[in-house]
Amino acid sequence: MIDDIKKDATTRMGKSVDALDNELAKVRTGRAHPSLLDHLTVSYYGSDVPLNQVANVTVDDSRTLAVTPWEKNMVQTIEKAIMNSDLGLNPNTAGTVIRVPLPPLTEERRKDLIRVVRGEAEQARVAVRNIRRDANSELKNLVKEKLISEDDERRGQEIIQKLTDQHIKEIDEHLAEKEKDLMSI
Repeated sequence: MIDDIKKDATTRMGKSVDALDNELAKVRTGRAHPSLLDHLTVSYYGSDVPLNQVANVTVDDSRTLAVTPWEKNMVQTIEKAIMNSDLGLNPNTAGTVIRVPLPPLTEERRKDLIRVVRGEAEQARVAVRNIRRDANSELKNLVKEKLISEDDERRGQEIIQKLTDQHIKEIDEHLAEKEKDLMSI
């Protein structure tokens, strides 16, 4: 029973760390990366679909993304979606290829982005702590139902705490790495 709780907590905490990674990938550093446009959706025959399902997004050079639509008539739609996004990018179209130059980040913008990244990391930490709380309350319920002893509960709580510490350390490492990326020019 304790193993089931531990396994569930491990899985859920791992998902919290993965969710943080996805959110951090959306935050723009000075370098071009195809994942910057992952969250954009494009109107495709009446329905909104992710950009990467209607076009190929590649890195031209360190500061330029190239978006190649699979259908010629999608060029205008994709260009409009990139312009209207919250990324502040101005795409240039050359035939069927849309080039998206990434402007260099100002010092002020970098600090804003670091604030955003720290907020995302804190949300991930809170999620991990909530999972710990849930696991500990499950252990308490097992003790109430007399399915495990109090010693087993204490051991289970120690295991859950070690998992929590491990995942929070992982979150802090990801945060430090992203901050370093944001501050490097």
